Amino acid sequence: MRTRILVIDDEEALCEILKYNLEKEGYEVDTAYSAEEALEMDLTVYSLLIVDIMMERLSGFDFAKQIRWDGSPTESIPIIFCSALNGEDDTVMGLNIGADDYITKPFVISEVLARVRAVLRRSMAFRPVAAPQEKDIYEPDIVFKDLRIDQNEKLCFLGDQELALTKTEFDLLQFFLSHRNRIYSREEIIQQVWAKDMVVTNRAIDTNIARLRKKIGEYGNNIVTRLGFGYGFKETN
Repeated sequence: MRTRILVIDDEEALCEILKYNLEKEGYEVDTAYSAEEALEMDLTVYSLLIVDIMMERLSGFDFAKQIRWDGSPTESIPIIFCSALNGEDDTVMGLNIGADDYITKPFVISEVLARVRAVLRRSMAFRPVAAPQEKDIYEPDIVFKDLRIDQNEKLCFLGDQELALTKTEFDLLQFFLSHRNRIYSREEIIQQVWAKDMVVTNRAIDTNIARLRKKIGEYGNNIVTRLGFGYGFKETN
């Protein structure tokens, strides 16, 4: 089954350019010419959303907030914002909402394709077909008390309850639980969790960690802050 992508932009010509080039790469691509039109679609079938910000009625930011509420079936779908807004505040706002990347217009199509591949690779939505002689590699669960990460299914559980984590929140928790009892600088965390070509601000890191702490209940206290140094996961707090 081909990876499905939805392009949401009120510029029809731009939608068609992206659709044409993405389909050449082997993706299945649909388009929506407004956020309202996209909200009427079954978004759960898509592995990635490419969303314009400045649309006529409902903005891309507001659209993302509507599909990113805790526990929604669309919360973890990767989003790439694509916009003529290129200020730092705009980028930070997009990342704080939970976007996986931010591309400014005008863009080079080769850059867009590279960023799409990077986001899909990180989200595990795109997996190359293995050669017949290769076998799937099983990764054991990561467990801390009754907090458990299923590395194969990319799920996180608190007791018997599945947690609705975004891709970034999942990667942060996986990193912290795999590297306990050590403080990591923001730069080290960026290298381990975010793609190399992404611009990530300190505020985006702080916001994602704050959201993660809330979602993992009492274990949020195990993610400690060392002012001037960074963050770490302590087995005792």
